[in-house]
Amino acid sequence: MLSEEVWRELRTQGPSRRYRERDVMLRQGSPGAYLLALTDGITKVLSRDAGGGVTWLAFRGPGDLLGEASVFHGTTRTADVVAITPCTAVVLEARRFQRYVEERGLVMDLMRQTLARLRESDAHRSELLTLPLTVRLARALLRLAELSGQAAESGAVRLSGLAQEELAQAVGVSRNAVITGLQRLREAGAVETARKVIVVNDVVILRRWAGVEPRTV
Repeated sequence: MLSEEVWRELRTQGPSRRYRERDVMLRQGSPGAYLLALTDGITKVLSRDAGGGVTWLAFRGPGDLLGEASVFHGTTRTADVVAITPCTAVVLEARRFQRYVEERGLVMDLMRQTLARLRESDAHRSELLTLPLTVRLARALLRLAELSGQAAESGAVRLSGLAQEELAQAVGVSRNAVITGLQRLREAGAVETARKVIVVNDVVILRRWAGVEPRTV
């Protein structure tokens, strides 16, 4: 939602910080004293309820702002952000970022981002209720491939650091169901799998399974 020019400027507005795989980058319940501009790596966003239940909310990748809602609302964070892969992000202090947004007239851009994320959340809930498992799984893998910046029409896309339990959270099924879904995608030639590694061999086939293109395989 932000222009490349604005994104370049944001990268100069604070220090860069590296996160290891599985680091909690932002913690639910903590104050929104800063936000992160993710420049490298893939994260997941999770909400935890009082009973210990965990709800998967989204995957995020380079070019995404993380934690901006609590910064603007002055509330505590409503979700955890966890690094799936090693990540790098620019740490933007809340007041400095607010001034920057006002000076650059970016309020509408951030509102559009918020609306886009609401539509994404609504679409995900609808998918959980209406789409078959393998379609949901293909869409999750396609989203990750796109976030990695490697989702070309040809060539393999390597998704590392991703546990089957995380995919199960993302598509709302058990780990065993994900194993079954991955087997179907392997048989179709879309992916190969190893421990915490999924290789998308053919993005076109994966798109067909995801319902983005007519599926003929």
